[in-house]
Amino acid sequence: MSENYILEMQNITKEFPGVKALDHVNFKVKKGDIHSLVGENGAGKSTLMKVLSGVYPYGTYDGQILFNGKVSEFKDIKQSEELGIVIIHQELALSPYLSIAENIFLGNERQSKNIIKWRQTYQEAEKLLKRVGLTDSPETIVSEIGVGKQQLVEIAKALSKDVKLLILDEPTAALNENDSENLLNLLLELKKQGISSILISHKLNEVTQVSDSITILRDGQTIETLNTSETEISEDRIIKGMVGRELTSRFPDRNPKIGDIVFEVKNWNVYHPQQSDRKMIDNASLFVRKGEIVGIAGLMGAGRTELAMSIFGKSYGKKITGELWKDGQRVEFNTVSDAIQAGVVYATEDRKTYGLNLIDDVKHNITLANLKRITSRNVISKNKEITAADKSRKEFNIKTPSIDQLVGNLSGGNQQKVVLSKWIFTDPDVLILDEPTRGIDVGAKFEIYTQINKLAEQGLAVIVISSELPEVIGLSDRIYTMSEGKITQEVTKENATQETLMKYMTAKGMGENANNL
Repeated sequence: MSENYILEMQNITKEFPGVKALDHVNFKVKKGDIHSLVGENGAGKSTLMKVLSGVYPYGTYDGQILFNGKVSEFKDIKQSEELGIVIIHQELALSPYLSIAENIFLGNERQSKNIIKWRQTYQEAEKLLKRVGLTDSPETIVSEIGVGKQQLVEIAKALSKDVKLLILDEPTAALNENDSENLLNLLLELKKQGISSILISHKLNEVTQVSDSITILRDGQTIETLNTSETEISEDRIIKGMVGRELTSRFPDRNPKIGDIVFEVKNWNVYHPQQSDRKMIDNASLFVRKGEIVGIAGLMGAGRTELAMSIFGKSYGKKITGELWKDGQRVEFNTVSDAIQAGVVYATEDRKTYGLNLIDDVKHNITLANLKRITSRNVISKNKEITAADKSRKEFNIKTPSIDQLVGNLSGGNQQKVVLSKWIFTDPDVLILDEPTRGIDVGAKFEIYTQINKLAEQGLAVIVISSELPEVIGLSDRIYTMSEGKITQEVTKENATQETLMKYMTAKGMGENANNL
């Protein structure tokens, strides 16, 4: 192994029942580099990192790992951390009930004779927070800070373990643009300090911005490694390697056939479920027509998800007032069942926690929201369930060995297709999609976009909430912008640019006069 490399993984092969997740993968990282690992969902990125970090222990895979020139055979994650390999997963592993300092040293406590040395704990935590650019007190409870700051706490935790190789799995997936930029700048600062990083991300603009090298995986195999110092690497160049073909357009062509208004929200007000004096949605009004895709754009905290969830059977908020109109008739959704029965459904932004049962199979997840359709005399018909699930699998091109496969074993893109299948199985008229492509690669995104377009062509009224402005613009026929719980503007597709949307997304108190702007 060359002295220039901190890591070399040679011919790594990892198999699961019926699936070869990694097929003789070769991957190496230079000391002090930011090395990005990209590929479609299911390409093997996370599996490779779990092999490296000891989540999948030595003996469960074939191949060899060299770290700092020495063969490494990690039996668990603790052994890899002892050498300075620290992984930060997409789902943050912080306890919301403990302080920042307690989270940083959890499992790595500063103690003497089994007694925690609190003064040392807070002093060291403060130094680490300063190092990652976080000014909050180490005594702050983690639940009181935003996701962006929680990512910085995770990095501070890694630094407390004398990290030499930092692995970040989709670190900016849930962050707004400012927090994402801060995190990327921190990676560049850590690089100056000699810390090597592996960045897994579907946001290719970020990959090209900070990477020294980019390795592309496809179908569990190493396709190529690109050196950004030798030539400027475009996003299209990376996409070609990921999907094995040119992707000429990020969004499928669409000729909308828009009909009458199907669903309307009038003067909608919602208060925080715990803080009764905190207004989350302020006099919001919007509508969506048959066959129309309407986007909702806003920065994190603007109230987009709170608006959607409060509409969907009051599953969020207190003191909810306003009117809902469906097909020209006023309706009341006091429960989620009321909304579903009226033909209004909501696909959550957090598919793993609220959208799916990860320990159940594909067929049960697809049929769960409409069991009446597959029951006879209150008994579920197995044949009807299998037929319905298999039909959805084909229609949505869900890549799974079987409809009996556990949903938790599918890639993110295929999990999202199962979520869509579940709600379409209820025969809705209005489909609200909250961050439908979060954590999904460009190839899978295109498939999801295609499915959304098909649903609109079939006459569904679709509302799409997204933090990615190109996505909102590329999909939508009209766009509403939100800021601080208010609808600040309604923008037509023809007038929609990222600059225009950002202007209204950062506006305040403009809701009542939005159409006059």
